[in-house]
Amino acid sequence: MNIQNLIIYDFAELFYILDEIKNNLNFKLSKVSKKEFANIKLDYSINNLILTRKKIPNIENQVVLNNYPLKITKIIETININFLKSRFMQQSDINLGVYKLNLNSRKIFDDKNELNLTEREAEIIIFLKNSEKPVSIDELQTKVWGHSLKLDTHTVETHIYRLRKKINDKFNNNNFIISTKLGYDIK
Repeated sequence: MNIQNLIIYDFAELFYILDEIKNNLNFKLSKVSKKEFANIKLDYSINNLILTRKKIPNIENQVVLNNYPLKITKIIETININFLKSRFMQQSDINLGVYKLNLNSRKIFDDKNELNLTEREAEIIIFLKNSEKPVSIDELQTKVWGHSLKLDTHTVETHIYRLRKKINDKFNNNNFIISTKLGYDIK
């Protein structure tokens, strides 16, 4: 697991307090001044959290501490909760090439657009993504729908058709789910 880094922005007093107890913390500490902040490039990943007195515009993963007095135990608890939230949100995103699927919101998105999915549509995409080979209609019926008998139904085909149409309408991509002789696959 990567080390989580708490970046304390323009709050030197708090940095020195936390630095005194750093051996009891489960994250790395660093501080940055207003002047330094303008000149550095930060990786705003789940492993970095910025702690500040005032909200910094256009910066993700930040905690604003402006309710005084502050208890050190409450500060550490807030920091840990925010690291957990960031990690949880990151782990809920599944990479699908140029797209991401967020399992919590059941949305698929790229840099410009997002599309709401039904629970079944999300399940289909996840199953196809996790499969190492094209998936047959029968396999989708049994694994995604839970049907144990071979049913004469077009449920799978209908769902795939509608899902492809939604993706094509939103992202202009009619090759996200492809059909092969062996079944459906995600490109």
